[in-house]
Amino acid sequence: MWPRAGDPSGAAPPRFEAATTLRLDAAPVDYALVALYFVFVLGIGLLARQRVSSSIDFFLSGRSLPAWVTGLAFISANLGAVEIMGMSANGAEYGFPTFHYFWIGAVPAMLFLGVVMMPFYYGSKVRSVPEFMRRRFGTGAHLVNALSFATAQILIAGVNLYLLGSIVNVLLGWPLWVSVVVAAVIVLSYITLGGLSAAIYNEVLQFFVIVAALLPLTLVGLNKVGGWDGLRDKVSASPGGAEQLESWPGNALSGFSNDFLSVLGIVFGLGFVLSFGYWTTNFVEVQRAMATHSISAARRTPIIGAYPKMFIPLIVVIPGMISAVLVPQMAEYKQAVTADPDYTDDVTYNQALLYLMKDVLPNGLLGVGLAGLLAAFMAGMAANVSAFNTVFSFDLWQQYVIRDRSDGYYLTVGRVATVGATVAAIFTAFIASSFSNMMDYLQTLFSFFNAPLFATFILGMFWKRMTPTAGWMGLVAGTGSAIVVFLMHEAGVFELSGQGASFVAAGAAFVVDILVSVAVTRVTRPKPAADLIGLVYSETPASMRTDPEAGRLPWYQRPVLLAGIALVLVIALNIFVG
Repeated sequence: MWPRAGDPSGAAPPRFEAATTLRLDAAPVDYALVALYFVFVLGIGLLARQRVSSSIDFFLSGRSLPAWVTGLAFISANLGAVEIMGMSANGAEYGFPTFHYFWIGAVPAMLFLGVVMMPFYYGSKVRSVPEFMRRRFGTGAHLVNALSFATAQILIAGVNLYLLGSIVNVLLGWPLWVSVVVAAVIVLSYITLGGLSAAIYNEVLQFFVIVAALLPLTLVGLNKVGGWDGLRDKVSASPGGAEQLESWPGNALSGFSNDFLSVLGIVFGLGFVLSFGYWTTNFVEVQRAMATHSISAARRTPIIGAYPKMFIPLIVVIPGMISAVLVPQMAEYKQAVTADPDYTDDVTYNQALLYLMKDVLPNGLLGVGLAGLLAAFMAGMAANVSAFNTVFSFDLWQQYVIRDRSDGYYLTVGRVATVGATVAAIFTAFIASSFSNMMDYLQTLFSFFNAPLFATFILGMFWKRMTPTAGWMGLVAGTGSAIVVFLMHEAGVFELSGQGASFVAAGAAFVVDILVSVAVTRVTRPKPAADLIGLVYSETPASMRTDPEAGRLPWYQRPVLLAGIALVLVIALNIFVG
């Protein structure tokens, strides 16, 4: 028996370490489908290489892509380890409350990004989110943000790479480290060849492959479990009971036994701080919108992505719930871990999707399913690496190491940074392996890096008095407070199950960042108003925040109208499913 993550007696094992407990019975047709997918991936990289002639082409696709392409890439870049394995695992463990990660913890923030923040990002012509920080707050906040962002991307890329290697491991039986290295080489190949264009066009392909994999899995699984009524009956009779079929108040997910505190933690901690911190300041996502040809297209990018985002839980969370009641290994594990939270086994919730694929998909569909999982992890890792190489090249190397060199020089730096990031991700992949709950790990990272950044951004964008000194001091204090909360939880000072500790850490980071920023602003000097044009709402003319052709766009291309429709839909989903 292995100890659980966080157990002082040792680290948890990699989730797919035991080949004897999980091996997919793939046939030649499955291998052929996976191989065909890889041919398409590398082919897109080779084709995209022909369009790369400058650093803007490599890092931002020449700002030339249409909104429907970047919108699908926007959502596909997020369809990595968090979405596929993490959310299906949460579905197996918690059920409907997992919907909050989509309908509370994603869509509202995506709409806010498109309507309010993208005009500033795109209109200022910055090449990255940290560059926006430099122009608003100066080099102090910029350096803190660039370093923390680069670190976060390496860590999160390791999560996707670890799971990508794990799929290769259970498919081919190769040692895990070999599987991780091979997976890294494949992603490295197409990113190095074609830059962001290769990543984005592959993400569009990967979006359709992922849906083609998970939709049949959901439908076949529902049929096996006796349809929707059969699933409801079996879930109600399983550990956790009928509460798994109600999204509110979500006590098991938040870790709070009090209903009010649970709702507050989900709405404020997840729905506001973590969600807005991730979607509105995360350059991995913003980079896709910045690759478009106009402000209107940039604004539509996250709004277009919000529509499929609403319905993705139906093909991610539901399969996890099916696996927990249909697959004997998963049902036994859930029964045991509910009775004894310290129970450990080679089986974990993170394997829910793989076990379901093994049990219900026939050969042929299994190959499609495997290609879908590979596509998800490659999309996630490619997004992290392509964002890292941009920030490293422009915000760290060009700004602080070697300035005033040719465009070709920084293009080369970007390609070298891509290789370096991939190598580093191989090592951070094994950090991820020590966590038995992937969502705990990722939400902890988000509370460290995204929550304080959002506080600094939102205050600085709407309060022109905020000073450069307050920018970097608020970031450092906010990040430090999240780390303190994490260490207190690990030391047993307070106990919260689920992702409650991450919600508390994120809330603390946000509040501390705001308080420190306000206090420091009162005793330091702000930037002149003339330097804030394009960076602060009150100082930016409307002409800089709007597309001159926006008034002539058809209704289905108007960002605010599209966002309004999406908001109505997501409110309806919360009411009817909750």
